[in-house]
Amino acid sequence: MTTKPYKSVLRLPKKHRGAAEKAGQVDVRRLLAQQSLRDAVIGALIVIILFSLLWAMLSTLVNRIFPWMTVLLGVAIGLVVRRAGRGLDWRFPALAALLTLVGAVVSNVVVAAAFTADELGTSTFTILRAATSMTWPVFFREVISAADVVYAFCGAGAAAFYANRRLLRSEYSALRKWREQQAQAD
Repeated sequence: MTTKPYKSVLRLPKKHRGAAEKAGQVDVRRLLAQQSLRDAVIGALIVIILFSLLWAMLSTLVNRIFPWMTVLLGVAIGLVVRRAGRGLDWRFPALAALLTLVGAVVSNVVVAAAFTADELGTSTFTILRAATSMTWPVFFREVISAADVVYAFCGAGAAAFYANRRLLRSEYSALRKWREQQAQAD
């Protein structure tokens, strides 16, 4: 066995050293108390409204619809849910995915209303207010395509991926130990 006096270039740094010792300093109850579904929902709704307006303005400006924008909506919602909700469990990715699907429908409605308003020479809000139960089946039949559905689900997956809070190694180790203790106590 040979000992090398130098470090190998291909050796990865060990970032996990000391995480177990620092885990005792982490207040897990504070991490759990920082979670907020309400803040995540409010932040995501704000993103949906702003994104819908920006997408409608961009689409009418260039006179073209970009269905892949729903993937960007999913990324934005995921990051906002991560930041505002500070979630650590399954509820936050599920919430982000659900709100992305809702946001995809809302955004497509706003974009379609913007194009319809441009053709009719009226405002987008007038078209949105004039929508009735008779217009929804026509909208889903003529405007929503298979590509819109695929992009919506891709956006929902991206939102779920980005929705959970990122933890330090010591925080993750402390949370995992706390959950193991809770499971043993039950």
